[in-house]
This record gives sequence, C-alpha cells and structure tokens, in this order.
Amino acid sequence: MKGVPQMNRPNYRMLASTVFALSVFFGQYLCGQPQARHGIHYETPATVWDEALPLGNGLLGALVWGDGNPLRISLDRTDLWDLRPVPQFQTKDYSYKTMRQWVGEGRIKDLHRLYDDPYGNPGPTKIPAGRIELTIGGKPAFDNASLDLAGAQTTVRLKDGTNVLVFVHATEPVGVIEIESSQAVTLKLLAPPFAGQITDEAGPGKISAGDLASLRYKAPVEKRGDDWTGYLQEGWGGFKFAVVTAWKRTGNKWRGVWSVATSNESNDPLQTAEDNCMKALGAGFDELRAGHRKWWDSYWSRSSVRVPNAIIERQWYLEMYKFGAAARADTPPITLQGPWTADNMKIPPWKGDYHHDLNTELCYWPAYSGNQLEGALGFVNWLWDTKGTAKAWTKRFFDLPGLNVPMTADLNQEQIGGWHQYTHSATTAGWLAHHFYLHWRYSMDKDFMRERAYLWLREASVFFEAVTKKGPDGKRTLPLSSSPEINDNRLEAWFGTITNYDLALIRWTFDKTAELADKLGETDDARHWRRLLAEMPELALDRQSRKMLVAKDYPLAASHRHFSHLMAIHPLGIIRWENGAEDQAIIKASLADLDEKGTSWWTGYSFSWLANLATRARDGKKAEKALEIFSTAFCLRNSFHCNGDQSGKGYSNFRYRPFTLEGNFAAAAGLQEMLLQSYSGTIRVFPAIPAAWEDVSFKTLRAEGAFLVTAERTKGLTERVEITAEKGGICWIENPFGEADCTIEGAPGNDVKKKDSEFVIMTEPGQKIRLVRGKN
Repeated sequence: MKGVPQMNRPNYRMLASTVFALSVFFGQYLCGQPQARHGIHYETPATVWDEALPLGNGLLGALVWGDGNPLRISLDRTDLWDLRPVPQFQTKDYSYKTMRQWVGEGRIKDLHRLYDDPYGNPGPTKIPAGRIELTIGGKPAFDNASLDLAGAQTTVRLKDGTNVLVFVHATEPVGVIEIESSQAVTLKLLAPPFAGQITDEAGPGKISAGDLASLRYKAPVEKRGDDWTGYLQEGWGGFKFAVVTAWKRTGNKWRGVWSVATSNESNDPLQTAEDNCMKALGAGFDELRAGHRKWWDSYWSRSSVRVPNAIIERQWYLEMYKFGAAARADTPPITLQGPWTADNMKIPPWKGDYHHDLNTELCYWPAYSGNQLEGALGFVNWLWDTKGTAKAWTKRFFDLPGLNVPMTADLNQEQIGGWHQYTHSATTAGWLAHHFYLHWRYSMDKDFMRERAYLWLREASVFFEAVTKKGPDGKRTLPLSSSPEINDNRLEAWFGTITNYDLALIRWTFDKTAELADKLGETDDARHWRRLLAEMPELALDRQSRKMLVAKDYPLAASHRHFSHLMAIHPLGIIRWENGAEDQAIIKASLADLDEKGTSWWTGYSFSWLANLATRARDGKKAEKALEIFSTAFCLRNSFHCNGDQSGKGYSNFRYRPFTLEGNFAAAAGLQEMLLQSYSGTIRVFPAIPAAWEDVSFKTLRAEGAFLVTAERTKGLTERVEITAEKGGICWIENPFGEADCTIEGAPGNDVKKKDSEFVIMTEPGQKIRLVRGKN
C-alpha cells in the first residue's frame, strides 16, 4: 500500500483553491435512475421460466411469465434447502490422506465413486417454493409485458385492457399483485411436485440431478379460506416451509399478496406466512408501493454510468438491478441462480448451490466499485457465520489446523461434492479471503478489518502453511494441486507441481495477511507470513513468450472456459500493468494466448471475465467487444446468463442454456473496471475505454480507500473529476488531464503534492475535492 510521499512540492501546471463550490455535476445523464430503455419489454409472452421477468428482495424471489392464460408467478425463497448430509463423506476413506494415496495409485474410479458421484444424489440441493397461476375472466390474450428497473416492478397488459402489476417488496417478506379489471380473477397456488411421479431419477453426471420428485417428500398439507389459500410442505429432516396468498377486491382492482415462511423462523410457518399477508393487505397498496420505491430510489442513487455503447450500458443496469434484487446484508448470499430457482419440476442446475471456485466470487465483483457494499456484506457475513462449519470440515478432511472451505457447499457451508480436484481444493479459502480484503479496502472499516478480515486471512494462512510442504529446492508446494477446471475430473487434473491458480492464491494470502498484521501492529506475525511468502516459488511463465502457464512447463493446451491460471492478473492483481514493462509483457502475452486458443470452449462468464482481464491491459476495445458478445450471445431475453451461445454465430461450442448469475455480475464489474480502477493504490479514471468513446461519465463509483468518484469525459477529454473522501486519508490519483492545466478545488495547496503523473492529496472525512480541466 502507498504512504505519504517524501518529496518537495515541485512546480506543476495546477492551481489549488481552498474554495469548493458545490454544483449540479454532469447534468441530466447522472441522475442515477435507470431509464425506460434500460428495462425489458416483451411483445410476445415468455413461455418458459428462464425467460421470465425477475423480481426479488434477497430473501424472496419471483419470476413472472406466461401468456395470461394463465399468468404464472414462480415463487422462491433463498433459504429453502434440502440439507441432508452426504453419506459417502461420513466414511473412513473420506480424508485428504486417502485422496493423496488414491491419486498416487491412479485409482480414478474410486475417487469418482467417493467424491464426484455423490453430487448426483437428490440432496442436498436448493429447492423452489411453488407457483401462483392467475386467470382473468374471459381469458383475454396477451398484449405486452415489461420490467421497470427503477421501480423494480413488472407490468403485464392483456388485450382487453387488463393490467397486472407485480413486485416483491424491497424490505418486507411479501410479494404484491394488483390487477385492474372488472372481470373475475381466479388464483391457483401450486406446490412443487416433490411427491409426484419420477420420470428422471437423480444420478451423477447431470447438470440437473433429476426430478424434484426424487427428493421423495410427502404431499403438502393444503389450507384455504374465503380470501386466502396456502400449503405447508415438509422437506428433509423435519424442515418445513409454507406459502400463503391472500387477496381482496375493491371496485375494479383486485389486490393480492403472497409470503413464504419456514420452520427456522417459527414453529408454525403457515401462520407466519398468513400473518405476513394479512399485515401487508392491512397496510394498503399505496403504502406498500411507497416503501418499496423508497428502498429502490436509495439503491439507484448510489451509482450510475453513461457510455456510448447502448448494449453495454443497458446490460450494466440490468445486472445492477438483478444484484439489488438478489443481495442484501441480512439474507443468504447469491447462489448459482440466486432467488430465481428453476420452475421446471427439476432439481435446479448444479443443485443451485454455492460454487466457490468462480461463481460466488464473480457474483460480488460489481458490489465494490459499484458502491453497493451493503449487498456485498451478505456474502462475507455468511462466510463468517459459517466459518465454524468450514473449520470443522478442514480438521475432519485435511486433519490440519487453520481454515479451508468446501468449494461446493450448501446453505450451511457443508461439502456437497462434485469433481474432487476442485470441490476439495486446498486453496478455496484464499479466493474467499479476497472478498474480506476487498470489503476492507473499499469501506476502510477498521473494525471489520481487525475483527473479521484479518482473522479470516490469518486462519487461511495458517492452513496454507500446514498444507504446503518444502521440496528439495527449499520452496513450498502442494502435495495435490489443480487449476479449475483444466482436464475436467480426469486423473490428469491433478498436477505434479503447484499450479498458478493455487500458487497465486497462496502468495496473495500470505502477502495480504502480512499487510493487515502490519496495520494492527502485529510485527512478528507480519514477519512470519512474509518469510513464508518468500518460501513460495515464483509464478510459472513461458520462458520465451512470458505468458502465464497453467503450471510449470504446462501451457494452456486449448480453449478453456475458466481462466484460473490468470488469477494473478485478475482478480488478485499480483501482476500489474502499473509495475512496468516486465508485467506488461506477461499480461499481453497471456491475453494473446487466450486469443490464439480461441473461444470454442468458453461459456458466457468467460467473456465477462475476459473483459475484466482486458481492462488490466488497458485494452478498452477488447473489453468492449467481450461485453458485447456476452450481452448479445450468452444472455436470454430477460438478461439471464445461460452459459451457452444462443446467437448461432459460433462463439462457442456450448449451446445449452443452464442459467447461472456469475456471468451477469462479472459483466457489470467489467464495465466498472473500464471506467475506474484503484486496485494498485492509485485512482485511475477512464483507464480502459475505447478511443471511440468520446463522451463518457459515471457518478459515485467507489475506489479503494473509501473514495467516491464521479467523472465526465467530453469529446475525448476528461473534463472534471469529483472525489468524496468518505473516511479521509491519503488519496493518490493519476492526473486525468495529461499535460493540460487543471484546477483542484476543495484542497488547500499544502495538502496537494505531485509525484510523477500522480496527485497525492491529504483528505479529511467527508471532504470533497474537484479536479477540473483548465485554470479558474
């Protein structure tokens, strides 16, 4: 990290002013609210669940779809899980020691039987809540449907003039429906077919592990009254959840609400759900809508962007809408599908679980510079709350001290299996540690750093010290090392030498643990972790081209969806453009290697990640192209990332469409990285935008150091930058004006220094600084 530069204040072409004039900055484009053009509008109905219009509040989710005969609302709640244990993981052979032995003996069938195949068990898995079906009087035909991002509400219009408005309340555990029609409204509430006939048994090797009926629950207990209906569903191990809908009609307006409650919050979830509904109906529609809109107005006020590429700008708003609908500080973190579990009678794709070798991490990338730290807290809070479970698993499986985390996990952070090279990776805790560190750097919350970030990083480092072993060269390595998901789950996916994926995570964790120890005055601890860092080998590079390898003497052999070997470039930032020619050569050669191998075996998230990687090479054109391809080829018409290429343009051989969210949120982060970077300790505005982007602006994106940054570029020139120092401290910012004169307002001259191409500004909490092209 950077400190105060020791230097005399040199002469430079800048005027400093102690007067800061607050102004309406950047005009109408930065009002924060998404515009109608950013939303979704259907002239033909969504006839499948994964093209539905999504709503959510972090706890409840809903998907609105159908042609009106009926209109369907698929229901979800993010803590609905089948949490049955994996019996294979309770056996004596389930241990790191035995895994190492079997790998050494080449017993791949035994490894698959014990570790991989259990992922085909029906549970544990995320489960859906059910569905509401609405039919209007004479069954009028569909006219159009839309999703308003600003108001987080869906409107469906039918040919007879009927309007249906649906939203999931932003802060209350209810969904709301208003139908303007004098015709009769029929509501049917359908439980998921947990007790139905099984046509597709659960089993290994499937994206979806079979029918929901494979879970073999009892049929639900249904209840109803004159103006409400509901059911109580018992799941695995005595877990129960209830869904209730209630309604009333006033004149030509039919208004209904729904709620989902669980046995984890009360002994009578059916009564709890009914109480939630009656409270909402009693509050009235206008009050519900006002409270809902107030939360979303606040959410959208935190940041906004304006770029000349309409496709990418719209996609950013769609992604940040979904993030607002899926993430809260006090709800479960985002799973593969978030609050939109599949409504197709199947166990959701990849069990709707937590994948920590890419998926959860990418989901939260946009939260930091996107100035949505509260949503990101839901992730680190959950990681912290389930740390005891992860530590117990670490001790039981590895028989080592410290902290590691199962790569595939259920709601309680229990290991649920899958390809063993990754689900039982030794370095998963390192990637998760990165999010604790990011939250600290973007918030500068010293209590969080001391009480959570440092402790998480330190316990991960304790484990890394224990699991690594010194080789004959005196350097540490891993007995078993892998690189997601190179060589799939074949025996060759275990490497004889440490991979760049594992190495980057271990090196980064040792380094940042030492950094935080220094900040806390733990000098002996810091010295210890730096000594261990010095015992790790350097990252593996091709001797001639300088590209990053998968492992020593093992280059990337072919197109691959997961850029795990490039972790040191992004997201970890160990190899940085700012470090000079050597690192720049590595970055350029590594991206050229991806180009050479092609995209034939990429999924959608690969293009999102490529955009982020390209920004670290200052290649805005490459980033723009990657985000365009992602948005137009790998998203369904409701913006859901569906992994496979839907365009028919040959971007990828993957043509399937399982919906997962990580590609969506990584795309939003990619645009933010084009507009603002601070990972090196210096704020850089517009560091990676295409030359053709002449008019660009953003409002209150967040930089490391807890600085809120607003900037405007007109006719190819940065005109002004505004910085708010949330916590105060030293602000390093690369001069955004080049050789042009500039004025700095809001900082006394003796608080501003210049070092090479950077301004160094001493700030106080709440201080606002404005840098403007030209002299005052």
